[in-house]
Amino acid sequence: MNTGPLHGVTIIDVGQIYNGPYCTFLLAMAGARVIKIEPPRGDPLRRRTVVGGAALPFAMLNSNKDMVSLNLKTEQGRDLFRAMVKRADAVVENYAPGTMDKLGVGYEDLKAIKPDLVYAAGSGYGRSGPKAKYPAMDLTVQAMTAVMSTTGFPDRPPVKAGPAIADFFGGVHLYAGLVTALYDRAVTGRGRLVEVAMMEALYPSLSSSLGLYYGSHGDIPPRTGNRHAGLAEAPYNVYPTSDGHIAIICVSDQHWIQLTEAMQRPDLGEDPTLATLKQRVERMDDVDAMVADFTRQHAKQPLFDLLSEHRVPCAPVRTLDEVINDEHLHARGALEWIDHPMYGRVALPRSALRFHGQDTVDLRPSGELGRDNAAVFQDWLGLSPEAYARMRDEGVV
Repeated sequence: MNTGPLHGVTIIDVGQIYNGPYCTFLLAMAGARVIKIEPPRGDPLRRRTVVGGAALPFAMLNSNKDMVSLNLKTEQGRDLFRAMVKRADAVVENYAPGTMDKLGVGYEDLKAIKPDLVYAAGSGYGRSGPKAKYPAMDLTVQAMTAVMSTTGFPDRPPVKAGPAIADFFGGVHLYAGLVTALYDRAVTGRGRLVEVAMMEALYPSLSSSLGLYYGSHGDIPPRTGNRHAGLAEAPYNVYPTSDGHIAIICVSDQHWIQLTEAMQRPDLGEDPTLATLKQRVERMDDVDAMVADFTRQHAKQPLFDLLSEHRVPCAPVRTLDEVINDEHLHARGALEWIDHPMYGRVALPRSALRFHGQDTVDLRPSGELGRDNAAVFQDWLGLSPEAYARMRDEGVV
């Protein structure tokens, strides 16, 4: 079996919640051995079990990892951690900057015992600069980065993006930085510190809004609802159907012609005042009204089929249930139904990174806190059964 491009790489995962754990999930699915270290009370994400199914994200982000518990607030726990790092290739953490340093296991401390270590640190605002110590969660980073002020409708308060985009954008960038540093180490033999600030990972995604800002010579642009964030495309919106909504976008003039053909409105396709993108943007309200008059006469799935036949970029606005059961995602193996030992039957994701020539990686579900303690501390690290039992009894592991 081709076990993945990162086979043979060992990662010590001290991540929590979403940001770091998503980075290490991608690493595990690429073939690395990921040893997830949790404090004695477990990753805070586990504690959401008190709120219905809110603990499912833990299962999504921690497949294919070895799971151990270790108390880094004890000297014995830190000694064990250092011994693990000596045998590993990289460490991933997303605590507030300085947290690991205060414990004596930050990058400078670990580099002293393993000079070629790659240490990947995710945070909200980075390890330097005037905002470095600001508390950072996905919501607060969205607010700080103007994601919220550019999301929603102009006559309503700002809203956050529904998904946890700051955490996951940061996690993807952290993966990219870590793998890049591993490549550099393979060439030069040098380890390094890699850091990713969620704020900086999010900023480029504001490109359309920034275009509107600079195009207006510095005026703060309004929130645009479901329209293009730069108000530079028309039609570009979510339109009503008889049973929901459909998203439609015409990037090119040809798309507009194809849409008018699907609408059976050749008069619109021949209208000289709608022939170009600039003209349609200038008449954006009229364009949206004409398209909405057409879409509300159809159900969303037949309308999607019709527009697809005419090669109009579009998609029905689907519910979570529809996506969880999506035949495309399951056919590609992107989602897999798993009988999870802790959460029951759930659809878990695989990595979105596809390495052609690699066999499909079987999902190994996450488990209870400390599930792999004996396998990691005894079999891999070499603790004697007696030493392991003593540390377990003392609350070190």
